Amino acid sequence: MSWHPQYRSSKFRHVYGKAASKEKCYDCVPITRNVHDNHFCAVNPNFVAVVTECAGGGAFLVIPIKQTGKLDPHYPKVCGHKGNVLDIKWNPFNDFIIASCSEDTTVKIWDIPNQLLKRNITNPKKELLGHARRVGLIEWHPTADNILFSSGYDCKIMIWNLDIKETVISKPAKIIDTHEDVVLSMSFNTDGSLLATACRDRKIRVLDPRAGAVLQEASYKSHRVNKVLFLGNMKKLFSTGTSRWNNRQIALWDQNDLSVPLLEEDLDGSSGLLFPIYDSDTHMLYVVGKGDGNIRYYEISPEKPYLNYLMEYRSHLPQKGIGMMPKRGLDVSACEIFRFYKLIPTKSLIEPISMIVPRRSESYQEDIYPLTAAAQPALTAQQWLNGVNKGPLLVSLRPGSGAVNSLPQFIELDPLMKTTDLNQQQGWGGRMPLEDKQKPKEIEDGRKQLKVEERLLKNEQMCISNGFDIFECSPPKTENELLQMFYRQQEEIRRLRELVNQRDVQIKQLELELRNLCTYTGSY
Repeated sequence: MSWHPQYRSSKFRHVYGKAASKEKCYDCVPITRNVHDNHFCAVNPNFVAVVTECAGGGAFLVIPIKQTGKLDPHYPKVCGHKGNVLDIKWNPFNDFIIASCSEDTTVKIWDIPNQLLKRNITNPKKELLGHARRVGLIEWHPTADNILFSSGYDCKIMIWNLDIKETVISKPAKIIDTHEDVVLSMSFNTDGSLLATACRDRKIRVLDPRAGAVLQEASYKSHRVNKVLFLGNMKKLFSTGTSRWNNRQIALWDQNDLSVPLLEEDLDGSSGLLFPIYDSDTHMLYVVGKGDGNIRYYEISPEKPYLNYLMEYRSHLPQKGIGMMPKRGLDVSACEIFRFYKLIPTKSLIEPISMIVPRRSESYQEDIYPLTAAAQPALTAQQWLNGVNKGPLLVSLRPGSGAVNSLPQFIELDPLMKTTDLNQQQGWGGRMPLEDKQKPKEIEDGRKQLKVEERLLKNEQMCISNGFDIFECSPPKTENELLQMFYRQQEEIRRLRELVNQRDVQIKQLELELRNLCTYTGSY
């Protein structure tokens, strides 16, 4: 196991996995028998999609999230492919659009109706034709709307702009032709400006997807990589693969130096593939083994030892694939921080597994639910293709809260800063940045949002979260009152720490936005 100190402070130290009861599982689901190394399952807060067996072509099922229990054997399918479906992915910004790729060399985009399916869906919304051989991987861009990446056995990665009105698109926006063999895995960094790939030639590459240039390449011989993953904003990569002795192995890399891994560890001698899944909100890393029933989970830290082993969820039922619920679909009242959907073909079962932080309080636990990616894009497809980078829009998981702009485009400055800004504009010949000209409404919305946040911050500074002002109350007279005061103060300290963390995140995002803005305007 990973080296870890005997005592280490972590709010996720006691996280445990809880399988759903039989009535909350999806039973009698004909899960695909395809041996391709993919998840075969995609989940959002409205639907569970799973690749299924189908005679005479490829198909997948789309089941409403609340329709648990036994599935009707005649339940309608999405079956427009002529070959086996190899990968499916929901649009992160639209819960009713899903992409699929197949052995028939095509990628198809599907509209899923809001109501229960009554007949098979055979006509896609869009069809993408460009690959010469079967397409094994697809990935949506994390912040730009309607940008889809596909990777085929022709060793090419294609970038598709789905804003084009044509139903059949045969010309991708960009083709990345830098790989010598089949791409096994693709992963984006937080703002989608970098793409990490694992290739069958056992090399990890970090690319600039718009330029198609390889920025870093690993040629480390002792680790034969299968899957690679960006670890959020930590500037690190995580990979799974095999060692020279065919042991299952994990490795951690510095994204700016792929010559030698920061950490390398053998897990066991099983032959199944390891799927890495990272939660950037909690900094927890899950390693799911294909063909076994275990889910290992770790906590990532920026300093050594980097990888801190927490626990392992064990089950005697082997999983063929896995689906992950986005954060906005979790049950925050139960302190659920992640949810898997485990495909068990031997039982024709999809079993939800909730990762839970044990807490006694039933109130919203703000310290384990930081701001997370919202279901709105930060950029249009054309903006991203033109070179603009933006982090995801953020939203609080607190019930009733709305989205927050992760990168405000304009902030109210003090008089000195206003003068400096005016001088800069005069230095640009009186030109505003192109982005500000194009989006006056968004700038105004950003101003209003910041003013509201300032007012809320002033109000929050006057009282604690439960409305109890510790400065106006009388001193505690009994032990019970003293304990109540102590717990209230602890809650207030936790809330203020979270507030400081959120402000730090906003400061870093503003710095990144200013850097991008300077780069963008400097090109003119």
